[in-house]
Amino acid sequence: MADRVLVIGSGGREHALAWKLAQSPHVKHVFVAPGNAGTADNGKISNSAVLVSNHTIVTQFCKDHNIGLVLVGQEALLAAGIVDDLRAAGVRCFGPSAKAAQLASNTSFAKAFLDRHGIPTARWKAFTNPQEACRFIISTDFPARVVRARGPAARKEVTIAASKEEACRAVQEIMQDRMFGEMVVIEELLQGEELSCLCFTDGVTVASMPPAQAHKRLLDGDQGPNTGGMGAYCPVPQVPEVLLEKINDAILQHVVDSMRQEGTAYVGVLQTGLMLTKDGVKILNFKCQFGDPQCQVILPLLKNDFYEVIQATIDGKLCSFMPAWSENSTAVCVVMASPGYPGDYDKGMEVTGLLQAKELGLQVFHAGTTLKDSRVVTSGGRVLSITAVKEDLMKALAEANRGVAAIHFKGATYRKDIGHRGIRLLKQSLYVSKGTSRKRCYHSEVGGFAGFFDLKASGYDDPILVSQTKGLGPKLQIAQVCKRHDTIGQDLVAMCVNDILAQGAEPLFFLSYFACGKLDVEVTETIKEGIAEACRNAGCAYLGREMTEVTGMYSSGEYDLAGFVVGAVERGQMLLQLQRADEEDVLIGLASSRIHGRGFSIIRKILLMSSLHYSSPAPGSCGDKTLGDVLLAPAKMYSPSLLPVLRSGHVKAFAFIAEEGLLEGISRILPEHVSAVLDALSWKIPEIFCWLYKEGNLSEEEMAQMFNCGIGAILVVQKELAQHVLKDIQRCEEAWLIGKVVAPCHTGSHVEVENLLEALQLSSPQHLLNNTVVESPHQPRKNKVKVAVLISGTGTNLAALISYAKEPGSCAQVVLVISNKSGVEELRNAARAGIPTRVIDHKLYGSRSEFDSTIDQVLEEFAVELICLSGFMRILSSPFLRKWKGKILNASPSLFPPIRDGNAHQQALQSGFKVTGCTVHFVLEESSPKAVIHQEPVSVKADDTEETLSERVKEAECRAFPIALQLVASGAVQLGADGKTYWKQESQSLCLQEEKRDCTSSPVALEPQENDVV
Repeated sequence: MADRVLVIGSGGREHALAWKLAQSPHVKHVFVAPGNAGTADNGKISNSAVLVSNHTIVTQFCKDHNIGLVLVGQEALLAAGIVDDLRAAGVRCFGPSAKAAQLASNTSFAKAFLDRHGIPTARWKAFTNPQEACRFIISTDFPARVVRARGPAARKEVTIAASKEEACRAVQEIMQDRMFGEMVVIEELLQGEELSCLCFTDGVTVASMPPAQAHKRLLDGDQGPNTGGMGAYCPVPQVPEVLLEKINDAILQHVVDSMRQEGTAYVGVLQTGLMLTKDGVKILNFKCQFGDPQCQVILPLLKNDFYEVIQATIDGKLCSFMPAWSENSTAVCVVMASPGYPGDYDKGMEVTGLLQAKELGLQVFHAGTTLKDSRVVTSGGRVLSITAVKEDLMKALAEANRGVAAIHFKGATYRKDIGHRGIRLLKQSLYVSKGTSRKRCYHSEVGGFAGFFDLKASGYDDPILVSQTKGLGPKLQIAQVCKRHDTIGQDLVAMCVNDILAQGAEPLFFLSYFACGKLDVEVTETIKEGIAEACRNAGCAYLGREMTEVTGMYSSGEYDLAGFVVGAVERGQMLLQLQRADEEDVLIGLASSRIHGRGFSIIRKILLMSSLHYSSPAPGSCGDKTLGDVLLAPAKMYSPSLLPVLRSGHVKAFAFIAEEGLLEGISRILPEHVSAVLDALSWKIPEIFCWLYKEGNLSEEEMAQMFNCGIGAILVVQKELAQHVLKDIQRCEEAWLIGKVVAPCHTGSHVEVENLLEALQLSSPQHLLNNTVVESPHQPRKNKVKVAVLISGTGTNLAALISYAKEPGSCAQVVLVISNKSGVEELRNAARAGIPTRVIDHKLYGSRSEFDSTIDQVLEEFAVELICLSGFMRILSSPFLRKWKGKILNASPSLFPPIRDGNAHQQALQSGFKVTGCTVHFVLEESSPKAVIHQEPVSVKADDTEETLSERVKEAECRAFPIALQLVASGAVQLGADGKTYWKQESQSLCLQEEKRDCTSSPVALEPQENDVV
């Protein structure tokens, strides 16, 4: 027997619920109360005027009309207990109880619940006093800019403030006027990708729905004010399957299980708003019913009978009736709103074109509409939701936009870019070289991580497939330390493609594997963009990637990356034949993009013993690049330029100098009966190799064994053809004649490199080889300098300083941490690191001099030699500063001159600066830009706020302070009597003249440059 169903609500969500229910053969009729123009006399659907706010009247209506099932769309009614009242009267109702609905209706309840059960969410605090709320907003060290009004009756459910001041104004509006609520919850503003994950649940079993992403801003490009939602799409392609599984288990199932454990079974639909942050997935909010417009894109993808799914959920039998979803379809919903929305708007404007939209095969869900004289007119802010379902996101959006174009009412407001994030991702998912006419790549339609390649269509007669797989080793670790992820994807493709090029193979397609402990969407997308760009340059297809999260194996920020390439070569064109290289053959070298392969293991060791860090300016004339920038330059892609040359028949052998150094790389392509001699003066050696030679105290032989020394690839050609081949290569690549094949060397070495030291000297700026003081790693270091860190609480650089001091190459040792406040977390962190701590409470002393004198006594007790001020909020007295002159370091959140009056970040934003940063300097009685030790620049982005800029400057301070401490502790930098910073420089000639005495150096003043001040 078919049921009569009542859907309570009047929006696009309720229209979608009624539409889906009406498709069931188990449903005789659907009443919608109060409904809209779209649910008025529409087949099995009609409106009802029953007063839904009165539960007794609703109960009587259900009995009078033999209603077998009630669905409640409005969350305010769920929070008011309508489900409890209807069930108590014997009416079957789908939705959570009032107690369970508190997850959505009571923000402080939901937040406390999440904290109790260890489910990640934004940091928060609830207030009933506006002054206390504002103090909390201003004083927090995180962007506390989300203000939520408690309860469904609040007209402003949430305010996302652009600044802390705006957040305070929102609190005043909500609480002082008592118009919108009695309590507010202040939350941290999270950054990342936002999405909605929903599920059906019977209180035990969780049945996930495909993820959806709603667009909250009014205008294209996520501009304009926040709204209830201007559109949505489902599923969300940028969310990998492994992450969906984690969300299902660690969030949705965890929430349902925890509610049941607390004695409140949650039955119905649960929607979680999630943010994919760099620290993992965090819950933003809950909804206790389908969201609007998420409902309008999820239900069209449900393959099951909606009525049957609801009944199984109510009966606790969901585990035996799990819903299925369309796998090869995407739904897009575009909302059309009244002019003025989300503010005041006019009503009564006629809506036309609805029939034309229906004829296009689209579903138009009504929201703010009503019937007037048989005409559809507007009656609300969000008027219509136009939903299209197609095989992919781009087609679905195009169809939805066609529907929008067919419908008209005065001043209609809508977005044209719904799903733009997902579309951008889809455009990058498969790349074939530009201009390639061969239709050769296909994605599998049967599921799984698979793709097809039509080799026959690629034009090969008798092909041999060549494959290679690669990782990046230590270079990947350096990229993670530098937080530079934009080049390693390019590097991975280049390494794989260049290796198969050694067989004369053309790359056909590429796949990648990514593993991490916690997924960071921004990082993975940056890597993917790099891989896709490199594949495009190589002329091969990027079929896709496999990603996995391995809990416990990787620490925060760590990941592993591997690539796999398949290429093809005609059977008769395979290149590597060792017996072909002969005496008198010539070696052609191609320029590298600096460093490849295992050389990075040596580099990491060199840097541990060096005063430089990855963020330091690159040595030599590398412009404004950092050392990390230079080291992470991706390998050159030789395939496009060299493939025609290799297939010409003029090349005897080819080697890509990748994993090994120059010597071993060339040895691989030489037969046993010959050797090779290279002249290092015949090619250009990049400056970075000169710095590594001197800084690492390496020999010439070690340089040639471990590094490519500026040669990225080698070709062996016949002497008579050498100039011809060289000219062909030089059309696209920098290349030189660098050596020749000879009879076996008398030294027994397979490869000899002549004149390497002279070449390094010629290629290097004079100061790199002659003027830099280098402490050999083979020489014993002096005892570490004893350092004390003074703090006042949290938000300091202490962790960075402790971590630096533990490095083998560190010249400093943190022996003491002093705080003027007791019980702060940094004291516990120091204790856990085994560092002695002292609390010297300034409130217990009558004057600054007494307080400083006590600190001085403790410093003497621990034989402290240097002091670092890390978030220390007390002003030190003049006698103390004079005694410790040149021994106190502090970090300022700006580039000099320091900001004395006001907020450095605010001034940087208001002044339109493109660059700000931090400065570590000696502390003097009077601040001076001449006391600078180290500066770390930070770019000011167009969308920066004070909070986001402050966070990046804090990160820069954590990098800059250890560098400055190393410079001072090592003796490389000192403060002169005149209050200027001096750098020690020793020349070889001076040391030779005074070799019988200690080499002493003349201090050279570091004068501030104009470009040092921003």
